Amino acid sequence: MSKKKAKMPSASTESRRDWGRGMACVGRTRECTIVPSNHYGPIPGIPVGSTWRFRVQVSEAGVHRPHVGGIHGRSNDGAYSLVLAGGFADEVDRGDEFTYTGSGGKNLAGNKRIGAPSADQTLTNMNRALALNCDAPLDDKIGAESRNWRAGKPVRVIRSFKGRKISKYAPEEGNRYDGIYKVVKYWPEISSSHGFLVWRYLLRRDDVEPAPWTSEGIERSRRLCLRLQYPAGYPSDKEAKKTKGQSKKQTNETSKRLNADDECPSASKVVKATESAEAVEPFQLSPQQQHLIGEDHPNQKLWDEVLASLGEGPNFLKKLEQSFMCVCCQELVHQPVTTECLHNVCKDCLQRSFKAHVFSCPACRHDLGQEYVMIPNENLQTLLDLFFPGYSKGR
Repeated sequence: MSKKKAKMPSASTESRRDWGRGMACVGRTRECTIVPSNHYGPIPGIPVGSTWRFRVQVSEAGVHRPHVGGIHGRSNDGAYSLVLAGGFADEVDRGDEFTYTGSGGKNLAGNKRIGAPSADQTLTNMNRALALNCDAPLDDKIGAESRNWRAGKPVRVIRSFKGRKISKYAPEEGNRYDGIYKVVKYWPEISSSHGFLVWRYLLRRDDVEPAPWTSEGIERSRRLCLRLQYPAGYPSDKEAKKTKGQSKKQTNETSKRLNADDECPSASKVVKATESAEAVEPFQLSPQQQHLIGEDHPNQKLWDEVLASLGEGPNFLKKLEQSFMCVCCQELVHQPVTTECLHNVCKDCLQRSFKAHVFSCPACRHDLGQEYVMIPNENLQTLLDLFFPGYSKGR
């Protein structure tokens, strides 16, 4: 420690606060591309109860895109998701429904993330976006109540551990996806905590998946092996406690052992070993999906490999995404062309390859010929749209 730092108050502080080990300002390492940013409803492969240690992970998963903002939406379209973090003491959370306070009215001058309320809130920007989810005409004077609250636009709700100060339904650690809610009504009122006008929203749960705090939800989370997710390479709290004071070699060995202990067994292994109901909840295919898979004859061998992971629940969609990833753009294939050598490539990627006078398959270099006719596999495209709704909108 330098002489200058040794004189600073931080050198002798007894605070044990976890500052996130540099995660506060980290950028996204990947972006969710299986659905567009303006996607309403659940994210494919993300079950209710999924929990992430940091907000940036929630953004990477596509559940709530902003790193800091509480509402994600567009003022001329609606809101897609929000984070319930207990920012206002007079908010009420009953689990299946809660009141939410809009954004704005705070002084965020300089580099402040949270400022003291200094003005009235207005029904603009993100506040207007959330109001548009209500099944009622927009009213920026007195608010409105939905005619049929279930008919409103869906909002993905993430509860943060910061909400523990006002809610018993918030997770003890991390940020948890709690399912789909609908806006029942919204109205302006004077906040009892600071005296300025705020916009309040009443949201009610409307999701077929059980809430994670119910007995059914806890059991389902256990079957799906939903644990607190850390970024790649980031040590969990358990690892940090176990490896404190150990050498680097011992730390690596301990980390591998802990990961092996925490690894969730696949459904096939559990069923084979115990033949009991402890298996992971399998992924269910709709009759339309089953029919289209049978019609996709060129990819039948690939589908057999993918369907073998149906018993792994949400991991099935990850396997599906990896199996039908374009070797050129490294994303889920769009307008897929199934080549003679039985590889799937985006039509746009293959066209770019041909413009560069490369007339071979990008995956195996099989010569396709200069006169090759690129016919999209419509069955496969329809299937991918069913598994990943709306992913092709942004392509």
